[in-house]
Amino acid sequence: MARFYFPQALELDAVLELPADLAHHVHVLRMQCGDNLTLFHGDGGEYTAQICALDKKTASVVVKTFSPREVELPYALSLAQALPEGSKMDWIIEKAVELGVALVQPLAAARSVVKLDAERAEKRQRHWQGIIIAASEQCGRNRLARLAPLARFEEWTARQDLHRRILLSPRATTSISDWARHHPPQALTLMVGPEGGFSEAEENQAIAHGALSFSLGPRVLRTETAGIYALSALQALWGNQ
Repeated sequence: MARFYFPQALELDAVLELPADLAHHVHVLRMQCGDNLTLFHGDGGEYTAQICALDKKTASVVVKTFSPREVELPYALSLAQALPEGSKMDWIIEKAVELGVALVQPLAAARSVVKLDAERAEKRQRHWQGIIIAASEQCGRNRLARLAPLARFEEWTARQDLHRRILLSPRATTSISDWARHHPPQALTLMVGPEGGFSEAEENQAIAHGALSFSLGPRVLRTETAGIYALSALQALWGNQ
């Protein structure tokens, strides 16, 4: 059944006109009156709705049933990702959402090649939010991962955080898998550097503010691989439901 994020409140028996982009998807999928689809608002649970009216550019549905189904991780994993080159961030966010992250924190690090001014950062935030929505529709999540505003590494590292922070570094001597085997599932924030990694000064600052430094094994992974590998390794060891 087709799944769509619906930006407005949902309630049983309501008759709703779909936003233009969703109506377009309905037409592309060649759905007809009487067909069912799934709608979710991003704050938990999902609704089955039935198409009740169609014309060339619009579509309306009636909300039929509600399911409290959830596929969220039992522990909150966040990804603090330093900005990589090109469209790599799009891929990283998409895969991180599929793997269940609760929050994505973009970071401007010393070795980040991409530099965003306020206007460009706002545009990228809107673009990344769209990727979170599309990935959630595809993978079956009914809660949207939170996208934090772009932050400078030094400022973000100095903030107080309830979650333990894990700095992923090729300089570390203990692997994250070895650490996770001896610790219970818990909320974590994984910190991943850009193509050239975090600078030594940045790593020292993060550790001084309480971050634990772990490696991903004997091979140096690309920035777009590192976070995804770590998220997968933690779920393999701790379970994902």
